[in-house]
Amino acid sequence: MTASEKIRSAGLQAIDAPQEEMSYREAIAAALREEMRRDPKTLIMGEDIGESGGPFKTCQGLYEEFGAARVRDTPISETGFVGAALGLALTGYRPIVEIMFADFLGVCFDQIANSIAKHRFMSGGRVKTPIVIRALGGAGLRFGAQHSQTAESWLLSVPGLKIICPSNPAQAYLMLKAAIRDDNPVLVLEHKALLSMKGHVPIGAEEAPMPSGPKILRPGRHATVVASLAMVGKALAAADKLEAEGIEAEVIDIQVLRPLNVEPISDSVRRTNILVTVEEQAPTGGWSSDVVADVVSQAFDYLDAPPARITLPDHPLPYGPHLEDALVPSPEKIAATVKSLL
Repeated sequence: MTASEKIRSAGLQAIDAPQEEMSYREAIAAALREEMRRDPKTLIMGEDIGESGGPFKTCQGLYEEFGAARVRDTPISETGFVGAALGLALTGYRPIVEIMFADFLGVCFDQIANSIAKHRFMSGGRVKTPIVIRALGGAGLRFGAQHSQTAESWLLSVPGLKIICPSNPAQAYLMLKAAIRDDNPVLVLEHKALLSMKGHVPIGAEEAPMPSGPKILRPGRHATVVASLAMVGKALAAADKLEAEGIEAEVIDIQVLRPLNVEPISDSVRRTNILVTVEEQAPTGGWSSDVVADVVSQAFDYLDAPPARITLPDHPLPYGPHLEDALVPSPEKIAATVKSLL
């Protein structure tokens, strides 16, 4: 089984529903459509998501089925429509917000960090805040420094948020459905470079539990490799390269960035004695910092080498294709890092 086949089949065994092959993009649209049919108080807002189906076509067909009242084309005003989502949630709706590029989360940061994330706490739990904020980010499509960030490091330190990052079509479908049903605010980070990725999706699944934390996609005994979003596929490809040299890498998809559950990763390190993390962010403030700190705290005596963090360099991503490709972590770099620790 190839790396792409492994990631496509991840997590489907426990779901009792017909599986249909579709893209990551189509899986997102299917989840939105099913949840909007399920609950008439579920609606979505964002820029260009109406008749055009969204800038990345993740809302294709929604406007035609649900109309302008529930598929709201907004002005270029993230602060306004993200703030409106809180008002809708407080009055009984389940709003979904699409942020065209994850980079634009900075525009509405105050609404998310100081209002949405804190409102249920400040009300003493008397109100619910069922808000989903979807943000499409990531490199690989030549969008340049201002439109290629995954942006999770900006919000990792905000209490009151759940942050999830689906790395394949089945996850994009199931995790989005779970997020929409949640009574707390959930930030769903999607990756532009995964939109055309194909996989088997359990369409019509009645159950859509939120994952509790990291998931082992490929067992191994020589090294633990933890990755997120588009880096998961590259970690699996690296594991294929290492296998050809007799090295078995255990690949873990982190899945949930907040709340962060590091214990399954520590358990893996207790077996493999090596830890490598792979994320598409600059080194400062990323999720891998917390993973490494917690693993060192929980499983220090089991480590045979210092943990290695593979990240983007500490400067903005360039627009030039050859430069972008050189800076984003590759299967070759991941494999070489694992070998250096062994």
